[in-house]
Amino acid sequence: MNRLLCLISAGLVCGGCASVSPKQYRKEHPELDLSRYLEGPLEAWGMFQNRKGQVIKRFHVTMVGTWNNNVGTLEEDFTYTDGTVQRRVWTITRLDAHHYTGTAGDVVGVAQGEAFGNALNWRYTMALPVGGKVYNVKFDDWMFLMDDEVMLNRAVMSKWGVRLGEVTLAFRKLRK
Repeated sequence: MNRLLCLISAGLVCGGCASVSPKQYRKEHPELDLSRYLEGPLEAWGMFQNRKGQVIKRFHVTMVGTWNNNVGTLEEDFTYTDGTVQRRVWTITRLDAHHYTGTAGDVVGVAQGEAFGNALNWRYTMALPVGGKVYNVKFDDWMFLMDDEVMLNRAVMSKWGVRLGEVTLAFRKLRK
């Protein structure tokens, strides 16, 4: 019986490690070019759900992106429904046709991004303040360009391999 439990547990753990490759989206359109989509003003609406699916926080984000050759800056201003505000400034570097890196003040180390077709997968660790403490939380962040104006974003958050919840966002590119 203990062996059976160990095998089931190992299968669940390994199954949780399997991930989708961005390469499988290489034929999807429209093609996501971050320097084009994240140029100029944007806004987004989002929510955080805990591991049970309960919506814990909702927010609105106004953003402005600028690019100089292969380096972009994305300024994000968050307003949460509880009245709190937050600012994050990303510096994004395009390494080649499919790979990006990113840094921000609350990102631990460097975010790694891979893009194919209409999809981008970011993987990074964020220093997340919760209840007076700061936790380093891993993000597996997927963005999908739907058309010239709309991009959908879903990020799964985890700590020590345990899923904590999800962040969902809908982006809209604004006309200049």
